[in-house]
Amino acid sequence: MLKGKLRPILKYSLITSIIGGTALSLKTNQYQLDSIGIVRLSRAAYTVLQIGVIYKRDLYGRKLDPTSEEYKETKSSCHKRSAEKLLDLCCTNKGVYIKVGQHLAALEYLLPNEYVQTMRVLHSHAPTNSLEDVYKVIKEDLKCEPSELFESMDPEPLGTASLAQVHKAKLKDGSVVAIKVQHPYVQGNSKVDMKTMEYLVKLMSKVFPEFKIKWLVDESKKNIPKELDFAQEGKNAEKVAKLFEDLDWLKIPAIRWDLTTKRVLTMDFIEGGQVNDLKYIKDNGINPSEVSDKLGRLYSKMIFIHGFVHSDPHPGNILVKKSGKGHCDIVLLDHGLYADLKDDLKVAYANLWLSILNRDRKGMRNHASSLGIEGNAYGLFACMITGRSWDSIVRGIDKEQMSKKEANFLKQNFTGILPQISEVLQNVNPQLLLILKTNDLLRGIEHALKTGERMGSFRVMSECCVKSVYNMRYTKTEKTLDRLKISLAELWALLKISVYYTFLNLKNRSLGLFS
Repeated sequence: MLKGKLRPILKYSLITSIIGGTALSLKTNQYQLDSIGIVRLSRAAYTVLQIGVIYKRDLYGRKLDPTSEEYKETKSSCHKRSAEKLLDLCCTNKGVYIKVGQHLAALEYLLPNEYVQTMRVLHSHAPTNSLEDVYKVIKEDLKCEPSELFESMDPEPLGTASLAQVHKAKLKDGSVVAIKVQHPYVQGNSKVDMKTMEYLVKLMSKVFPEFKIKWLVDESKKNIPKELDFAQEGKNAEKVAKLFEDLDWLKIPAIRWDLTTKRVLTMDFIEGGQVNDLKYIKDNGINPSEVSDKLGRLYSKMIFIHGFVHSDPHPGNILVKKSGKGHCDIVLLDHGLYADLKDDLKVAYANLWLSILNRDRKGMRNHASSLGIEGNAYGLFACMITGRSWDSIVRGIDKEQMSKKEANFLKQNFTGILPQISEVLQNVNPQLLLILKTNDLLRGIEHALKTGERMGSFRVMSECCVKSVYNMRYTKTEKTLDRLKISLAELWALLKISVYYTFLNLKNRSLGLFS
């Protein structure tokens, strides 16, 4: 009897809760239907359903011979159509979806080329908000009218990203600043969006067992809240400026803390061209090799010495400009995402690189194991972090440049081992996922600058790896004599590196003269 009476009460309570929750969500998002969780969830679920139907109906349901040309063409068509639907979803739901889409676009070694090329548009064509929306966030966070703060603000943004857009502005005191303003819908949608993605990835992994990117969702859940806190981004910028104050060519825009909140970041404006803009670089008399050398030095120190790594070095976040000394300055922007490496991981990764450069297979296996990669998977892991083939690693990646033949080999064969690559990414120490992403982005910049053939970058990396390893040994030792021995051993190792790379450089020059 009581149970029968409770049923309609619970039913209407649930309906009331859904209606009330939807109404509250509408109010929170200024009555924009696109910002409601259930709408965004439904849209995402429908897209996943459409993608599933494409593969099940047009590829797996046709019983084609996997070795036939028709199968390859059909599979490529399915990838392309599915990628376009995924791109539409990212552009419609915006915010976190675009952030994850940009990450997918960087996974050249993991995703089919059709997905990578289709999603790559998100790096340069993220949706833009109106100036009215920008002013609204500024007014809410800084508690005053924008006209009271700014003499002027360019209506067109300098750049638009997944979570924010940046405008050039002039303050009342005459100083020129760049003001980064978070998209108004991102904060309220981020938690629901991440939950939705987590659910959909689980669903996709059941339909397609080889689809293993749970690690991407886990990393996004951990990192996106950090990137949404612009006050923390300002602190990161000041920390990296302090760590690298010895590099006079590295420029970090100063933060204007009186005009900074969790959703608004104001900094000094620094002019420059994007690091991959080869025309700008040449027109301004900048040497592309100098740009690559400085980036290599900066990131080697970040990873192996300080363990504090800027983890979003896509071209829009790195500018170059001519310095007064006839050289170039590197301007580092967007400090929202940093990998803060633990000492033991930093040293293990340094040892792994030294083993790779020394062609020491036993060392590679041991140090890969300490990073979460067991058994023979160490070879694939070495290929992933170097971007080179196993044959080249065995011969010595610091001895020969990547040939077109090797590049084609990697492109053709990586797609055949996607499940194994996915397994490596699922098992590796999570801190290294950001480093792998960083490596890929830096290789892309070198490719754009046409400096990928440089061998000198290995010298800087080797020196930083040696310093990292010996510094750990030094700090773990208290006896004065033992510390002296460690210091001498470090100097000897650095001397050997210097002699080796000097000899290699002379050898390459002599071969160039007689070729």
